[in-house]
Amino acid sequence: MKAETRVNARKAFTLIELLVVIAIIAILAAMLLPALSRAKETARKISCVNKLRQLGLSMQMYADDSHGFYPPRVYSNTWASVLQGSYQNLDILKCPTDGPNPGTLTNGPSSLPADIAPRSYIINGWNDYFENQLANFDAWYQNGDATVAMSQNVIRYPSDTIVFGEKEYTADDYYMDYQEYDDLERLDQSKHSTITKGSHSGGSNYDFADGSVRFLKFGTAFNPINLWGVTDAQRNTAITF
Repeated sequence: MKAETRVNARKAFTLIELLVVIAIIAILAAMLLPALSRAKETARKISCVNKLRQLGLSMQMYADDSHGFYPPRVYSNTWASVLQGSYQNLDILKCPTDGPNPGTLTNGPSSLPADIAPRSYIINGWNDYFENQLANFDAWYQNGDATVAMSQNVIRYPSDTIVFGEKEYTADDYYMDYQEYDDLERLDQSKHSTITKGSHSGGSNYDFADGSVRFLKFGTAFNPINLWGVTDAQRNTAITF
């Protein structure tokens, strides 16, 4: 009986051994968690690319049916609604990296659910072009005009001209109007980053006029070329953040 007790005693872990095992597990977890976080964000970024690609395809289908014109700048029955016939599921409007309810204007009619749906994306307002073309630019900018639309033919560098970008979580804007500096701040140029937001790290996804979707690091959508611009003057006005 005494011999058996001694054998059982030798099989038990001491407190020190348990503490060593727990410490090793904690160290391994600390090493693996950043890698796991990066892997999750990579998956979310890829999903976001696919959603932007679907929006870009929907835009192309709309333009094909509209003699090469993009949707007009309006505040009811916006691009989110007029493109819905192609993308159907409103979840397309949300980047997986965002929280559950990214900002959007909520004063639209319930008959236009895409207008008031949570939305992660913002469209180019084409301000530099229309400012040169419209005598009533200020009224168009403030109120919209369903009779005025942007033609694809105006875009001379489709592979380097942004149509859709990613906006800040709380921003409710439909259009990116970079004459107003606060609209630059409403963009999220580091949506996909494993570092704290606001650190100017990481980057975001963008849909281009040629239908491609690319990831750009923070700031490179505006420097050395302003990829939101249509006119040469705007494109050559680099912005440093």
